[in-house]
Amino acid sequence: MSSSVKETFKDVPVETRPAPAPPAPAALAAKVRTLAPTMTRSMQRVAETVASDPAGCAALTVTGLAERTGTSEATVVRTSRLLGYPGYRDLRLALAALAAQQAAGGAPAVTADIAVDDSLVDVVAKLAQEEQQCLADTAAALDVTQLEAAVTALSGARRIDVYGIGASNLVGQDLVQKLLRIGLIAHAHADPHLAVTNAVQMRTGDVAIAITHSGRTTDVIEPLRVAFDHGATTIAITGRPDGEIASYADHILTTSTARESELRPAAMSSRTSQLLVVDCLFIGVAQRTYETAAPALSASYEALAHRHSPRNNQH
Repeated sequence: MSSSVKETFKDVPVETRPAPAPPAPAALAAKVRTLAPTMTRSMQRVAETVASDPAGCAALTVTGLAERTGTSEATVVRTSRLLGYPGYRDLRLALAALAAQQAAGGAPAVTADIAVDDSLVDVVAKLAQEEQQCLADTAAALDVTQLEAAVTALSGARRIDVYGIGASNLVGQDLVQKLLRIGLIAHAHADPHLAVTNAVQMRTGDVAIAITHSGRTTDVIEPLRVAFDHGATTIAITGRPDGEIASYADHILTTSTARESELRPAAMSSRTSQLLVVDCLFIGVAQRTYETAAPALSASYEALAHRHSPRNNQH
């Protein structure tokens, strides 16, 4: 997106931009889990009802679903749109498809919270189940068109900056070290002041990536906005595609999360889905730049080989 076009879009509300394609039926439950915390109580009732009983809801008119959930027709329509569907008719079609998948044996697993007195055996089993569900939800909800556009931008980038705070910064560092090993120039910025200072130097042909589960972390949004204003291609990896971060993102990669509990905060579950997304980005870029990436990766392996097997290299 050129600087002039970016300037045009800068102050345009997110909801007036071209809408992404409706999510696949299998992604509906993931969408509900991701967006429910941002919904009103009445919208939550609608969303949770359709996710828990897709077959039953698919047979209901908009009036019927409103009556079942104790809400209004307008609330049902608003919920449908928030979940990514143009209208309730499109949501009903997705519900029918999801019901068919579940009838064929594809029903999602039910997860359980970790209790203080759980044995470590139970902890391992519950965490594994939650992480598997989180990864499946993220894969189902990930917009491949957006992913391909992000890979294209990264593959030809002059420079790549990644912004994240806390656990998201750890994910950013993981992506950066992978990109460095295939010969790309990349930096991860945890210090918000340094991030903005570097973002000022971004230009057309550069790529800035913001990682924020909430979509409203100021220390991540600010450098992305600066990079966006200076013409860089911007990418947001977030669990809240309707958050403020979307105002300054050319491409949005949506992550899912497992349910939070007292012993499992959002930072744990969001990290799992974020790591899947950055791995997809890395593999995509490595494929696109294979002729240069493969030799660079081999060179890095050779440079570190003596550190991996010190005994084999002693004379």
